[in-house]
Amino acid sequence: MSVKIIADSACDLPSEMIEKYDITIAPLLVYPEGQQDKAEKVEDPKVIYDGMRDGKVFKTAQVPPNYFETLFSQLAENNQTAIYIAFSSKLSGTYQSSVVVKNNIEEENSDLDLTIIDSECASLGYGLLVYKAAKMVKEGKNKEEIVKVIKHHKEHMEHIFTVDNLEYLRRGGRISRTAAFVGGLLNIKPILHVEDGELVPLEEKRGRKKVLDRIIELMKERGENLDQQIIGISHGDDLEGAKKLKRMIQNNYRPQGYIVNMIGSAIGAHSGPGTLAVYFLNDTNY
Repeated sequence: MSVKIIADSACDLPSEMIEKYDITIAPLLVYPEGQQDKAEKVEDPKVIYDGMRDGKVFKTAQVPPNYFETLFSQLAENNQTAIYIAFSSKLSGTYQSSVVVKNNIEEENSDLDLTIIDSECASLGYGLLVYKAAKMVKEGKNKEEIVKVIKHHKEHMEHIFTVDNLEYLRRGGRISRTAAFVGGLLNIKPILHVEDGELVPLEEKRGRKKVLDRIIELMKERGENLDQQIIGISHGDDLEGAKKLKRMIQNNYRPQGYIVNMIGSAIGAHSGPGTLAVYFLNDTNY
């Protein structure tokens, strides 16, 4: 029996890829502010982006523990070997919750063959890990081989992204109200990255063109063998911006391929519309 790959909805992989590789997706919850008791998965992230443009605020919640209880119990009953690659523990409590559930089930059922990995990644940076694992399953690799490669990838996955409106970062507590106001007046666009699983400001540029030019430069400074990689590009309901970024990357680095997708509701509820991000490895020696 082949290895089952499990991930959170925050991996932002295209639905056709999830279906092709038979990836099980654990749903993070998204709900309008003040309606946590009615929390439910928002299937269409565009609903989130349109709502945010209208001034609505959305909150997110981790995957419910009872979801893991059901899923992990089924894995044990079916003697199914599995790897659960979790959304960064610095951005969600889902990883810790899954570990607690796993430990509880193992006390009663020693047949559970499950490895849980904290991806320390987000969106398609996380998705590229999941894709790699699922691809290795198709190639017939065993769990130990897959875990080794995924642990390498998570340590060397670059996330370089920018947001179009600082107000969304302010709402999420990432910057102050004053910084958002001044930045908006000056057309300041931040460049951020993920460091040890957390979102960290990197640089600031004035205007979208300078930001995209700098992202291309950062890929050269930080990436390795970009022409041999699958590059991830995600966007906050800005397909034209994603296409432009892809053209710029293609003109400079000609990578092996791309995964391009809209940022899902769980992350988009914090980053907001207009976000653009690129994901790649800084070490391909694995």
